[in-house]
Amino acid sequence: MKYVGAHVSTAGGVGNAPLNAAAIGGKAFALFTKNQRQWQAKALSSEEIETFRTNCLRREYGPAQILAHDSYLINLGHPEPETLAKSRAAFLMEMRRCSTLGIRFLNFHPGSHLRLSSEEDALARIAESIDITLAETEGVTAVIENTAGQGSNLGYRFEQLARIMELVRARDRVGICLDTAHSFAAGYDLRTPEAFDRTLTAFDRIVGFRYLRGVHLNDSKAEFGSRVDRHAPIGRGKLGLEPFRLIMNDARFDGIPLILETPESERWAEEIRLLYALIETTSP
Repeated sequence: MKYVGAHVSTAGGVGNAPLNAAAIGGKAFALFTKNQRQWQAKALSSEEIETFRTNCLRREYGPAQILAHDSYLINLGHPEPETLAKSRAAFLMEMRRCSTLGIRFLNFHPGSHLRLSSEEDALARIAESIDITLAETEGVTAVIENTAGQGSNLGYRFEQLARIMELVRARDRVGICLDTAHSFAAGYDLRTPEAFDRTLTAFDRIVGFRYLRGVHLNDSKAEFGSRVDRHAPIGRGKLGLEPFRLIMNDARFDGIPLILETPESERWAEEIRLLYALIETTSP
């Protein structure tokens, strides 16, 4: 089964996220468990936790259908010790909030070297950051998102993702989230069945489909290989509809959150219907 949804608002409390997801017809959802542009957050109250869990249960969202996202401020590969420590503390807080809410997956951007250290050293810091956090938490998987490679951001090549995972000791609690727009901007073509197959064959060989825990479904305003991160509505960017048709008809994408992060949130319900309409039925 395909679990398609969107990164929904938590305005008024995290307990509103499953309600907002259900309102647009989502079978999955993503959320921030705190303000993504602030380092700190007050602890979740017992009422907030109970409301979130109850609303998930009532709207039939299980752990496999929810993908939390951490703060944009966190950089687990930061070359400066003070900011690295701050990022690690914030990431640990995010993981603990997920655990408290019963969320199994925390999605995050791997980090940047800021042109102040080597790529290899930054990848090692990211892996060490993940291990430190996993050692202090239980039940939550750290889900690394591939990036477009803008600036000094790492994780835009499959080899970089594989290197992080190779260095992590607790590999059973690490996964990958593939973003379609990021992949395209990073130079992985998805626009034809042949290109789609080449890209996913490379992903499976280098990283492994067994680690795939989620997908961000975004069209791209940016050109192929531009390493520019600009999302577009489904079918209205440089990717077109074909990659999304291929995903919706590929069993390798069953049972994981397939999350829209497209602009124009008012179109999400329409985009969800469009994606499900791409599923091809076979005659008996």
